[in-house]
Amino acid sequence: MRMKEKIAIITGGSDGIGKETALLFGREGATVVIADYDAEKGKEVINQLKKVYIESLFIKTDVRESIQVQEMVEQIVKQYGRIDVLINNAGVAGVVPVTELSEEDWDRVVDTNLKGVFLCCKYAIPYMIKNGGGVIVNMGSVLGFVGRLRASAYNASKAGVIMLTKNMALDYVDFNIRVNAICPGYVETEIVRRYIKGCEEPEKTYRELVNLHPMDRLGRPEEIANGILFLASSESSFMTGSCLVMDGGYSCQ
Repeated sequence: MRMKEKIAIITGGSDGIGKETALLFGREGATVVIADYDAEKGKEVINQLKKVYIESLFIKTDVRESIQVQEMVEQIVKQYGRIDVLINNAGVAGVVPVTELSEEDWDRVVDTNLKGVFLCCKYAIPYMIKNGGGVIVNMGSVLGFVGRLRASAYNASKAGVIMLTKNMALDYVDFNIRVNAICPGYVETEIVRRYIKGCEEPEKTYRELVNLHPMDRLGRPEEIANGILFLASSESSFMTGSCLVMDGGYSCQ
């Protein structure tokens, strides 16, 4: 029960890593709030949690929109009185080089992956300060450290998340707020599956992605959820401004 009596927000919690994190946090005793734009999938996860008597709430939220994020945070505080844990997991992918990338697609990736982290922290941190502290875990990526062909906007957004994490760790350490990032390699999620399926040779693309990882496989969402739980729990009490890399050896090459 490492999250016992904690109020935890998980953005992008309707699928993939976010969903597994929501289920894991629920089993560990948290009250789980899923903030996601996909209401149908989000409510399915909430139903799974409630079937095993886990207190949970879904709030439809586009993390790119300031007013929606502010209203989401205020609704949680009104209902539960505080915010203990914020997991900034919402994200999108983009596989286009700069010269072929539209401004619209750049904004979609950067606003979701980076601006969304900024907005959620901007509105949640004041309540954490009032409550005496809290924990934030941001979704980085191994692609925040190393380049990847055709991933210009995604590389830039995840590198930004890593540096924003370090900055906020310094800015709010005196308020008993820890801020860390988790940086996975490629994980078997719906986003990755859609990307593979959209390629001309899906099987070849899948094998190419696997070959990037010396462990010769992609990650599993539940593995990354375990890393997020570690960073959100007291087990990582002497960590702030850190990046927990879980990439199957990708970045050590």
